[in-house]
Amino acid sequence: MQLRARVARTLAVLALLLGATVVWNTASTPITATAAEPLQSVVPVPASVQATPGTTHTLTASAKIYTTAAAHDVGDFLAGVLRPSTGYPLPVEDTTGTPTDGIALLIGGAPGTIGDQGYQLTVTTSAITLRANTPAGLFAGVQTLRQLLPGKVESKTPQTGPWTVPGATITDYPRFVHRGAMLDVARHFHPVATVKRYIDQLALYKVNYLHLHLTDDQGWRIVVDSWPRLATYGGSTQVGGGPGGYYTKAQYQEIVAHAAARHITVVPEVDLPGHTNAALASYADLNCNGVAPALRTDIAVGYSSLCVGKEITYQFVEDVIREIAALTPGPYFHIGGDEASATTDQDYQTFMNRVLPLVGKYGKKSMGWHEFVKTTTDTSAVPQYWGTTTSNAVVQAAAARGNKVLMSPANKAYLDMKYNSSTPLGLSWAGYIEVQDAYNWNPGTHVSGVPESAVRGVEAPLWTETIVTSAHIDYMAFPRLAAIAELGWSPWSTHSWDAFKVRLGAQAPRWTALGIEFYRSTQVPWDNGGTTTTTTTTTNPPSGTWAPWVSYAAGAQVTYGGSTYRCRQPHTSQPGWEPPNVPALWERI
Repeated sequence: MQLRARVARTLAVLALLLGATVVWNTASTPITATAAEPLQSVVPVPASVQATPGTTHTLTASAKIYTTAAAHDVGDFLAGVLRPSTGYPLPVEDTTGTPTDGIALLIGGAPGTIGDQGYQLTVTTSAITLRANTPAGLFAGVQTLRQLLPGKVESKTPQTGPWTVPGATITDYPRFVHRGAMLDVARHFHPVATVKRYIDQLALYKVNYLHLHLTDDQGWRIVVDSWPRLATYGGSTQVGGGPGGYYTKAQYQEIVAHAAARHITVVPEVDLPGHTNAALASYADLNCNGVAPALRTDIAVGYSSLCVGKEITYQFVEDVIREIAALTPGPYFHIGGDEASATTDQDYQTFMNRVLPLVGKYGKKSMGWHEFVKTTTDTSAVPQYWGTTTSNAVVQAAAARGNKVLMSPANKAYLDMKYNSSTPLGLSWAGYIEVQDAYNWNPGTHVSGVPESAVRGVEAPLWTETIVTSAHIDYMAFPRLAAIAELGWSPWSTHSWDAFKVRLGAQAPRWTALGIEFYRSTQVPWDNGGTTTTTTTTTNPPSGTWAPWVSYAAGAQVTYGGSTYRCRQPHTSQPGWEPPNVPALWERI
């Protein structure tokens, strides 16, 4: 739904030289960062932080994690994070009291004002006590506790301590109930392991919804037993060609369960009635002329539509909704509805009149791109705003009726937009989105006539026309995902770019320990463990077998400085030292 332009791949460059990080880019600004004090480095920023001067808690090898019975799974999650890096056993034990040592995860005793998703974290010399009203609230508090520990605590191998947490009382709760991210697995298929890895990354920033864009013109990514060719044929390719892929029902349920264990709700999307070429190619009867079109591997939009006048269309849609809804415990089913340019307005209304009741029939509430809400007066339906303007009559009317709007303005929240003209991945039809652009907007006032009381939350979509690997996801999502997450969680009164960029820069050691290959924006003072980040400009690439203005095929190899690199996807190289740009186009071998 989100493209209007060809992909232009130019190169941002990362290299290590003489202990400093050198980036060939389009600016010349040296930035030096020192490690931020832990209480000033949490993202999203908590609602209230009261430091306890002179107090520090040190996690020791004898520490235990105590939980109330309903919170045992949260305790197991925390232990799973801490054990590999600390080497401590950290047994998880149930308790009915208030422990005076170790880490206590307790349901009950928290302020009522924090609601179902908030928490209160108290750190003293002897103990860390985390209280909440629900396991979800405790899980959110655990993410804050992780960030109060050194970033290397995220490592999967033993690290040296000490493992200290600053004394404080943090009382925290979300601004919006819905803080989401979307992953498009249709344009390029992403396997289960990649999706689970992204879920783990989302959890760290208190994201609680994962929207999976399962179908589009270029691929159908989930098995539907009653229409098997959707997956086996419709899922057999992807943008640019290639094998594509799809999830079995068991694999989809594995993703849903992994998300649920991290208190993330999966929202499946089947985009209708447009963006349906993969389905139309799989079954000729779904076409008005009875002729199946060819599979598509380009990135065009707006040309496909289910045949609104055929009864088989609605049997098809009902079967799809019924089977996917049965696999999905969450309350929402996303029906797309965007860019239906090949469907007349009357046919679009007719289609939605038939389809939206089917969503309710199978126990779900309708969510869709904001166009769809013009066809219904159901105030439980959730329009997802993806426009690039701050005024939209359809969304304004829906808000006036009582619908809650999910904010995903493409020129602010789309993680597939290029950071600038030099970044190698992404599109630019909605403009460039640097980190400050992603952070400096207010979901509660962004669209005229849609007050904060009418906003359900925010979502950061990641479309994958140019996103092929897990490293590509890292590069486009980080650091901007953290910016959108803070907009969804933190009170607007805390909003400050100058403060946020420092807290964001402090995430670098954590992301490095987690293996996240993020984009080192020159707008952010990154904590590089005491080194200096320098940004400069050059038109003379370093010597080596790599060269600019060369068309490299996937699998092509080049050498530089005694290292060999393999090309991850076809592209024409640009001036600048390209091979070390691992998150984008090259893999060191």
